[in-house]
Amino acid sequence: MYRASNPGHPLPLLAQLGQSVWLDYIHRRLLTSGELKTLIEKQGVRGVTSNPTIFQQAIGGSDAYDDAIARHAAAGLDAVGIYEALAIEDIQTACDLFGPIYDMAGGGDGFVSMEVSPLLARDTAGTLAEARRLWRAVGRPNVMIKIPGTQEGLPAVTDAIADGINVNITLLFAVERYQQVIDAYLAGLERRVAAGQSIERVRSVASFFVSRVDTEVDQRLEQLVAAGGTPGERAGRLLGTAAIANAKRAYQTYVTNFEGARFRTLMGQGAAVQRPLWASTGTKNPKYADTLYVDNLIGPDTVNTMPPATLEAFGQHGVARRTIDDGVDEARAQLDGLEPLGIRLGEVTDLLEVDGVKKFADSFTALLGAVAAKRGKLAAARA
Repeated sequence: MYRASNPGHPLPLLAQLGQSVWLDYIHRRLLTSGELKTLIEKQGVRGVTSNPTIFQQAIGGSDAYDDAIARHAAAGLDAVGIYEALAIEDIQTACDLFGPIYDMAGGGDGFVSMEVSPLLARDTAGTLAEARRLWRAVGRPNVMIKIPGTQEGLPAVTDAIADGINVNITLLFAVERYQQVIDAYLAGLERRVAAGQSIERVRSVASFFVSRVDTEVDQRLEQLVAAGGTPGERAGRLLGTAAIANAKRAYQTYVTNFEGARFRTLMGQGAAVQRPLWASTGTKNPKYADTLYVDNLIGPDTVNTMPPATLEAFGQHGVARRTIDDGVDEARAQLDGLEPLGIRLGEVTDLLEVDGVKKFADSFTALLGAVAAKRGKLAAARA
């Protein structure tokens, strides 16, 4: 999965710039082979994220889980119960590997994320109930429960934070929704303080998806380029800019909120900032640099969760320097330049949220189907 990079590679240097590197991948072999331990100790990886697609590929696409599936099936668990048991085992193992980082960081890093069922993305009460249940089931202080940043997910975020649950708010595309996520986090902290409970160990990240914005906006820009003329020329100059510009705008929203009076009051009670997390940072367009969504989003109080190929690429030829607040005015101009071309960013981000929820739900359904098929096959082999 990961090959050693050249000596002196830049991954560990990101921590000095305030950015935490998380791995956007989990697999039982990664955990049991010592590979993740090496990434932690040698490459500066400080956390892990998982999602239904990752577990679908890990559990459905290998035989690494077959013995455990057979064991859980023999205990009478159905496909949902088997998946959850497997996922919790992996998350617990990963949490234990990151435990020393969590302790060293005073509870500020070393997190492993596990997602609530994506089938609950539009169900506030169901999402909250599952977040509470998974939090108890994993039973590790450095687990983060992933709640989708849908309109229905926002009240669940506030309630979970008020409960003292670490929350990773996922599937964020729009800066306007990100502002609501920040408000939901702060409201949860305020409720907890009002109840006389400590907020010193409550942590949250806001997962802002990056590359998918370019994928969707570029499709529209390329149609204009093909049509030619002045609009086509202007569109050509904007190709591959929307995602980074959108993320830079989000970071400015982060700065405004967490340097403001509302958070300063909570900080006096021991609150931590809710770090922006750059997700979907693998480059999907082969015309673009393979470290595009790492190189341009480096800065304080951020997390970049990288898929294995991106982690390796940055380790080999990335440049660790602060870039998150470079060209902010240019980024704003790039986003402003979309509207006159008939591209409404709000429509794009709304579409991406709907599509993201569907993709995770489809992956989860496929995962359960794969587990059920393996369960049946293994049971037949024992008969």
